[in-house]
Amino acid sequence: MTQFAIFATLLIVVVAAFILPPLWLGLRAPKPQTDRKAANLAIFRDQLNELADEKAEGSLADADFEQARGELQRRLLEEVEPAAAEATVPAAHGPSRKTAIALLLLLPILALLGYGMLGNPRALDPTQTVAPPPMTAEKVNEMVAKLAEKMKANPDDMQGWLMLARSYKSLGRFDEAVAAFAKAEKVVNDNPDLLASYAEAIAMANGKGFQGKPAELVERALKIDPKHGHSLFLAGAAAMEAGDNKKGIAYWEALLPQVEPGSEIDQMLRQGIDKMKAGK
Repeated sequence: MTQFAIFATLLIVVVAAFILPPLWLGLRAPKPQTDRKAANLAIFRDQLNELADEKAEGSLADADFEQARGELQRRLLEEVEPAAAEATVPAAHGPSRKTAIALLLLLPILALLGYGMLGNPRALDPTQTVAPPPMTAEKVNEMVAKLAEKMKANPDDMQGWLMLARSYKSLGRFDEAVAAFAKAEKVVNDNPDLLASYAEAIAMANGKGFQGKPAELVERALKIDPKHGHSLFLAGAAAMEAGDNKKGIAYWEALLPQVEPGSEIDQMLRQGIDKMKAGK
């Protein structure tokens, strides 16, 4: 807040330094040098009269008279044109101190209003600009524990159980993940993503692979969505594990178009397919 206030104050001072003096003191055009020009014009008139007298007396030929008069006229035009330019200078006006005072008061108000509409007022609060503390494993476990306690009081909250199951699975606590998935099994049975995650959690928890219930869950997911990527991958792994290479190849070849060519998963699938084709 302090840095913003200092910067805003300096900005207002700089703007005011350019705007306010002309309004406070008024603008005045430089005074034309009319006296000097009037004197020069009088001299030109006298010289022209002298030329006319010399011509009348016969001491100045007509050609010389015309030449001398042309020169005087040229000099006269050079003297008059700058005067005409000076006439275009705007007329001076007096100071407008009321306007200056109004601007001085309105500048900071308008600046704050503009920042409030277009900026981020919360950024002025130091408590809002402090970076949040890093999320540690202890804090994650603490949050998961609080969620587990909450679910004891809300056993019918299916979405809560699913959140808890995913949290346990991401932490590698597979036995607890399986138990949480089981609480929400009514919701899980209609969702291929959840069925695949549930099957994977069971396989990781029992350490016996995908035989049994995990394979059943994967088959159910593929009945709902035959192109479900996660389920195709698990089905191929289950078939390879059971020694059914034909099924394993079919599942993983169906998955290949869904993965990025040349990626790690693409290379792993192709290597697995080659091994199953070789009967290894």
